[in-house]
Amino acid sequence: MDLLMRVQNPDGSWPAFEGDDPEGCWVTALVLIALRFVGAPPEPIEKTLRWLLHSRGREGHWLWKWKFRTIDRRVQFDPDKYGWPWFPRTVSWVIPTALSLIALKQSLQCCPSEQAAARVHVGTEMLYDRACPEGGWNAGNGVVLGTALRPHIDTTAVSLLALSDDKQSPTSQAIKWLREASAECRSAYSLAWSAISLSAHQDDAAGNRVQRLIDLLSESHSLDIETLSLSAIAIVANEHDANPFEVRM
Repeated sequence: MDLLMRVQNPDGSWPAFEGDDPEGCWVTALVLIALRFVGAPPEPIEKTLRWLLHSRGREGHWLWKWKFRTIDRRVQFDPDKYGWPWFPRTVSWVIPTALSLIALKQSLQCCPSEQAAARVHVGTEMLYDRACPEGGWNAGNGVVLGTALRPHIDTTAVSLLALSDDKQSPTSQAIKWLREASAECRSAYSLAWSAISLSAHQDDAAGNRVQRLIDLLSESHSLDIETLSLSAIAIVANEHDANPFEVRM
């Protein structure tokens, strides 16, 4: 907590690491989720919310909307439905959009506002618009050059966390895809995200994914900190219903 408070940028955002970009980046949403989960003071949270509300993918600007509607048709999406970028002044991507939606939706539960609700609506529509035809999500778009892209397990899991309060049919299709794709997954990182997401959706497969994750952890001695952290969250979420990424209705 002391580290996070010390490195927060004056505009309310966070850099990826101490001394990095003073404009902030995608980790701002991740920090906001963490701060709310541990019950941080409200002041840094309010500044962060303002930054998130003003951050948007480049396609949200009128000139880029015109570009994607006319001369750049390599990707198939609606530029009116934009989310959040990895870094300022770049286009929207799925994971930073999903994490930002989680952070804003969790904030709406205690501090509702019309501006935040409107931003959540546009970001949610962006996720549905970018979904892959077979269900789930790729990193950025579902269709490129007329070709349907295959979903990714981790991207789909994070997106479903942002939509854990939404029961529309695309969400159900994505849950089915994630359940099937993660059944034989041998990546602890992807399996951890799958378990966290399926737990949030109260899917019966969550317990099986956690057990398979535990088995994988016992076989490996060279896992990175991010994977170990996600694995710990997945195990605790399944056993104690304490999921920091969950959006409750």
